[in-house]
This record gives sequence, C-alpha cells and structure tokens, in this order.
Amino acid sequence: MDKWLGRSAADLGRAIEAGKINPVDLTEAYLDAIARHPEARQIYARTTADHARSTAVAAAGRQRAGTRIGPLDGVPLSWKDNFDVAGVACEAGSALLKGRIPAQDAEVLHTATTQGLVCLGKTHMTELAFSGLGLNPVTATPPCINFPGAVPGGSSSGAAASVAFGLAAAAIASDTGGSVRLPAAWNDLVGLKTTHGRLSLKGVVPLCEQFDTVGPLASTVEDCALILSALTARRPADLKGATLTNARFGVLDTVAFDQIREAPANGFEDALHRMANAGATIDHFTAPEVAEAMDLAGLLFTPEAYAIWGEVIEGAPQKMFPPVLERFRAGATVKATEYVRAWRRLGDLRKEWERRTGGFDAVLLPTSPILPPDAQRLIDDHAYFTAENLLALRNTRIGNLMGLCVLTLPTMQPSCGLSLMGPAMQEERLLRLGAAVEHALG
Repeated sequence: MDKWLGRSAADLGRAIEAGKINPVDLTEAYLDAIARHPEARQIYARTTADHARSTAVAAAGRQRAGTRIGPLDGVPLSWKDNFDVAGVACEAGSALLKGRIPAQDAEVLHTATTQGLVCLGKTHMTELAFSGLGLNPVTATPPCINFPGAVPGGSSSGAAASVAFGLAAAAIASDTGGSVRLPAAWNDLVGLKTTHGRLSLKGVVPLCEQFDTVGPLASTVEDCALILSALTARRPADLKGATLTNARFGVLDTVAFDQIREAPANGFEDALHRMANAGATIDHFTAPEVAEAMDLAGLLFTPEAYAIWGEVIEGAPQKMFPPVLERFRAGATVKATEYVRAWRRLGDLRKEWERRTGGFDAVLLPTSPILPPDAQRLIDDHAYFTAENLLALRNTRIGNLMGLCVLTLPTMQPSCGLSLMGPAMQEERLLRLGAAVEHALG
C-alpha cells in the first residue's frame, strides 16, 4: 500500500475510478503512514480517523455502484488546523485556543466532504496564522523537505509538510499574506491562492478577514484544479491542450527583486528561459503602485488582526511566542482614520495595477526572495526572525494587496517557486496557464 503514497491526488482518483484502489484501503494506508512516520507529530496536530473512515466507506460504496461524485471522490487530504471539524479540537496553532472544539464543520470542509474528499486530520500551523516562516515553538514546527533544521514556510507549515512527506495526497489551507504559496514553494509543491471571496470563510479561524482566502497545496496543477472544483462544487478548469504559444507575461521588476538571494534568482531566471523556449513572450515592467501598496501593509493587516484577537491575546500574552505577539500588538496603535484612508487608497492602487497589467496573461515573480531559514537561529535571534519573516512574505503579499489569484509552481531549484499572478476571480484561466508553465518547467 505504501506504493500509493506520494502519487498525485488526480492519479489516485483515476485509480479509484478504475477499481484499482479501494478508498478504504487507501485511507488506511495514509493513516498507517502517519502513525509510523517519525515526524508525524510535528506535521499533524491530530488525525480524524473516524471522520476519514466513514467518508472512505461511503466513497467505496459509490465506486462499486458507479456513482462517484467527482474525480477526487475517496482521495485523502489534510486540513490546516484553522478549519473547523465538528467535535474535533481546532486550535489554530495557538495555546490561547487550547481545547476549542467547534460544533460544526467549516463550510468548505462540509462541501469537500459531500464531494467525497477524505479528511485525514488537522495540520500544524503558525500561531493564529500570523507568520510566514512556519516556526511555532508553542505547538510544533514541521520539517522542510529540502533542508533539515530549516523552517518549512508558513503559516500553512504542516499542510505543506503533509504532502511533501507523503502523508496526504494534497492539503487545504488558508492564505492571508502568502500562507499557501510560501510553504508550497519551500517544499517544491504547487499552491493556489484564490481570490478573496471566491471560497467561503465560514468556520475558518480568522486572521484578517479582509484578506483571508482558502486554497490547496498539491503536487500538480491538475490537483489544484480538481480541489478547487470540489470546494466550489463546479466543473474543473479545462487543462487539456494548454500551451504557452502566444502567451504574454510581465515580470514585475523593482520591489520583487530587492535583496533577492542567489538560489531564488537563479531558479526564476531558469524558469523564464524555459518558458520563452516554449513560446512565451516575456516583458519586464515596473509598477510604482506596488511599492506604495506595500507601504500601506502595516496599516491594513495588523490593525484588523489585533482588533480580532487583541482581547484574547492580552488575557494571556505569555502563552505566545514573543515575535508573533509583537506582530499582533503592532496593530494596537493604528488609528481608525489611518486604516480607512489606507483601504481607500488601496482601492485606487488596485485600479492602477489592473490598467497597467491588462495586456498580460499573468505577471511573474519569484514566490520568495529567500530560502528557508534555520529554525534554531530564528528562535535565538529576534531581529533575524523579524527581518527574515518580512522578506519571506514580501513578494507573496503583493497578490493579497492587489486582490489577485496567484499560483506558485516549483522550479528546477529546490525550495524556489515561480508565481503567476492573475486577475481576480480568474482561477480557472490561471490554472490552465499554469498547466502550460508546469509542462515547460519539466
């Protein structure tokens, strides 16, 4: 059964459809692998074996009857520990929420279950999702697939690790400033940040509700397309025949390349070369509105996060990792007038971006300008944590600020992702483009 682990979610779905794999046996194989894996406790906060088995039994019955709901019916996935599962602890990586047990499933998890997706369990994450590094000394820091001792990226750290280490066929997570894309990139996965509002946030523990989004991490673009389809109960993106011929991309210069390190720069340039060889046209451009939007970030993210969690945090601040506590508290002094003014200005900047990039099929940039930092150094050096966290999330935050959908793909360089940023609510079009890029990158 171990031979099934590590295969793409789509491949597993096809094998179930053909009668070659029984969803019950597949689920047991994953649960057994989780039980045996030496780092599973650093990846999974808890498994949901009863939930998984009951869903798998129903999927197996549909397979026998020839009534499968969709291509991923019976395929096991993991869920980040900020998605509610009825009767199961959901603590969002925080000691502040220890023992929190929701009464209902998150809306997207309910939809996924009705589509036959099997929930294996809840994966570890950064405290309340407010860091991009994936370091969490309070609960657990999952491993990085490429660099032992390094952080895996966050806040969806366990989500990425569960897929990279073969303990889930794919994962569902949230992205507020890069939390799907950064761990996907650092673990050589595909990650999709959906447009804000595309998927329901009901039953998802919030960070910043004006930026929070839901999205998958997986091994292929096809998997992400099929998961998005299952979460929306709509037809998946058509990826057949996707090509880069006549595709036009823009490379966002300036801020996206400030302080970029050698490996991410090399991975990005190699990706551009491969895409051009496959027929793509690539033009460089600058966008001053991006730098201005980035300067507004501190007035937009932290005040909302602190407004949501400030009372809970100040009730027991000693329970938090100090650098994360500091990030939340930074929002306490922002005035309401500053917050409203920043949102109004961001709306104007988004319109400028839309006008500037309208001629491109997608905008390209390195998913992160840095590689995964060493976990122990981040714990020991507060200033290093702060600097690396801001830099790690610098590029991904652009997509959130501009209200875009974004897809990250692995390059030939380990832990170096390539991001494709597309217009709002154009996920299916972006996924089709991503399938062509995926083929070009090999």
